Amino acid sequence: MSKAKHASRLAIALFAACAVAACTQSEVESSGKSAADPGHASGEHGSSSSAGLPQGRIAAGEQLANSKGKATGQSCIDCHGADGNAPIDPGYPRLGGQYGDYLAHALQAYRSGDREHMLMSPQAAGLSDQDISDLAAYFGSRPSQLRDLHGLK
Repeated sequence: MSKAKHASRLAIALFAACAVAACTQSEVESSGKSAADPGHASGEHGSSSSAGLPQGRIAAGEQLANSKGKATGQSCIDCHGADGNAPIDPGYPRLGGQYGDYLAHALQAYRSGDREHMLMSPQAAGLSDQDISDLAAYFGSRPSQLRDLHGLK
């Protein structure tokens, strides 16, 4: 194939990719969601998350994340920081930008006792399905500062 034909095909592919990206951005803007929120926790891709939860509400999740838990007297942001991105201990996970379904599954596991942590287990024990969905939607919609922890000592 000649260089001219190769360049033409590359230009067409690049144009198509840009058009798809522009359409996706337009859909995100018209839905009122941020581009950083892929809809994982919000139920945007269906009526519920893969965790079998109701649709999450970001504003309700933000309010819940900032309120003190009954079991420990701590709020989510007391340990995980503002937007879930500034944990008080380097071993605590950053929640901001994490997949909402992952967060929902983790909270369900803490609530059921399948996953145990001295603070998270009692904190999650009193959460309803809607609370879990709302928290997952909120933290999933926050800016991401996730990093690879491979090799962390």
